[in-house]
Amino acid sequence: MSAQPHAAPEAVAAIIPAMNESARIAATVTAAKQIPGVDIVLVVDDGSADDTGTLARRAGAEVITHPKNKGKAAAMMTGAFALRNREISDADPGVEPTHRALLFIDGDLEDSAINTAPLAEPVLAGEADMTIAILPAQKRKGGGFGFVVGLAKKGIVELSGFEATQPLSGMRCLSREAFDAALPFAAGWGVEAAMTIDVVNAGLRVEEVECDLHHRVTGRDLKAQLHRAAQYRDVARAIFVRRIRAKRNGGTPGGAVSSTPVDSGSSESTQNSSDPHKETGK
Repeated sequence: MSAQPHAAPEAVAAIIPAMNESARIAATVTAAKQIPGVDIVLVVDDGSADDTGTLARRAGAEVITHPKNKGKAAAMMTGAFALRNREISDADPGVEPTHRALLFIDGDLEDSAINTAPLAEPVLAGEADMTIAILPAQKRKGGGFGFVVGLAKKGIVELSGFEATQPLSGMRCLSREAFDAALPFAAGWGVEAAMTIDVVNAGLRVEEVECDLHHRVTGRDLKAQLHRAAQYRDVARAIFVRRIRAKRNGGTPGGAVSSTPVDSGSSESTQNSSDPHKETGK
């Protein structure tokens, strides 16, 4: 059953989960503050060993700190729930609170973070409930061999009918309804693939949007290969959980939505994973 339509948000909160991003976070925050419609930039410092939080605050972000690393999915939820509490507190008594669109941005985008602006436009216009960034090929050499991406693509289309171009893209803008539909977030690296499946199957509208972004690229050394093995494990687990849910519900979930890229120019998430904020090179 499709979800009922909701009023489009009127503003955007940029939520940046970050761990050990002291070299890039200030530039990312500065760029995020320039995105049209953004009136809050919230950095969730997820147990950094460096001064990520301090530099983010100096750059003009509000900062929430996890004393210990909890993983990207938990950081995303911390930011979104803190924002929700503020919106409820700010509402007049007896008045339904309004909710901002949630623009999730990786902490390593630096100046290119401003180019996530096209993600917010369809959500603010009430034309989409979730947008997903399609990134260009990165200039720096590196990256994986496509096993994790292939697994995620196959699982998403199997369980929702949605054909994702970049299924592991972490830059996304969600309406509050889309965020709620994706709860509880999947653990570790499964968060993005699970989010797409859950939002599509809630009958909500999903669009892919081309964004000119640059980020850190994972290499191909032993550490990088172990990282990809963890990614594969987490994506496989998220897909398995949703496959079991589908069987319990009597078959593959409905609500599948096709997508054409837009040219712009008890939670599962409580488990930690190593280096949980380095998403590139999947």
